[in-house]
Amino acid sequence: MGRRSKYPEEFRQRAAQLVLDSRRSGRDVAGELGINHETLRNWVAAERRERADGPAALTADERMELARLRRKVAELELEREILKKAAVFFARETGR
Repeated sequence: MGRRSKYPEEFRQRAAQLVLDSRRSGRDVAGELGINHETLRNWVAAERRERADGPAALTADERMELARLRRKVAELELEREILKKAAVFFARETGR
């Protein structure tokens, strides 16, 4: 996981939109905003991906949360299977 950005999310989105919606180069916009042009290039790439996915697409935070929840579901299903087997085992033991 990367470090937190020192730039607010809204600033990053607007800077990327400025490059995409205008005919200006990323270097020009980055120089005007006082940021590294490679940083702006990354923001523009992320904005392009988001635009391609459309409004119904998951955000990065939502994808991370979905992955975490899927891992948790898998863990809980495994625990449930173990408990089922233990219940069968103990039912047999008490039936003797």
